[in-house]
Amino acid sequence: MTTMTRTRTRFEAADLRILARYAAVDLKGAHAHDIIRWAAEAFGERVLVSQSMANTALAHLVHRVAPEIPVVFLDTGYHFEESLSTRDDLARRTGLTILSITPRQTVAEQDAEHGPELWRTNPDLCCRLRKVEPMEEMLLGFDAWISGMRVAAAPHRAETPVVTFDERRGVLKISPLLDWTDEDLLRYTIENDVPVNPLMYDGYPSIGCEPCTHRVSDGEDPRAGRWRGTAKNECGLHL
Repeated sequence: MTTMTRTRTRFEAADLRILARYAAVDLKGAHAHDIIRWAAEAFGERVLVSQSMANTALAHLVHRVAPEIPVVFLDTGYHFEESLSTRDDLARRTGLTILSITPRQTVAEQDAEHGPELWRTNPDLCCRLRKVEPMEEMLLGFDAWISGMRVAAAPHRAETPVVTFDERRGVLKISPLLDWTDEDLLRYTIENDVPVNPLMYDGYPSIGCEPCTHRVSDGEDPRAGRWRGTAKNECGLHL
């Protein structure tokens, strides 16, 4: 588990709630560059960006606007090889130092305690152990978290403001790409030669851990391949 030392004093939760309320209004419809710049100025070393390794536009954009903001990647131990290669490609092209966050237990240790294929027998617990808890531990040293959440990729998030206060984790969640359409994302990707997971072109519009990610058919919801055959549609990071 990677940890970072912060020197700046943390905001109080009450102050963050107020800040989230005003920022959600002030930054509604703002350009992604301006949202990222606001986050950097407001939180300094106490903001991070989390990047999945599907399309890496968010980390690329943050690096251009505020290169001091650290980029973290949740290395669950279950990722596609293509996802890990995309992470390495992003680091190589941009010079970014990407912090890989790992769970407390290896996959083998988790299997020994909970039984093999926990992702199949209890996917909620598996996501909590391999994604949610490691991210929450990382966030203990921060006041704000920049995520790549987009309404176009998950329509059930349509009412989510660009800045929210995460009560459970005590941080602001900032989503500069929230209003980006698929066309916006594609345009930025092409214009800036952003690394993209090759699986995106092979029927995987939404990519998570390998055991729980499947191809989708034309016309299906982009997230239909995640936890297919279950009622689950979120790993828990954005709940």
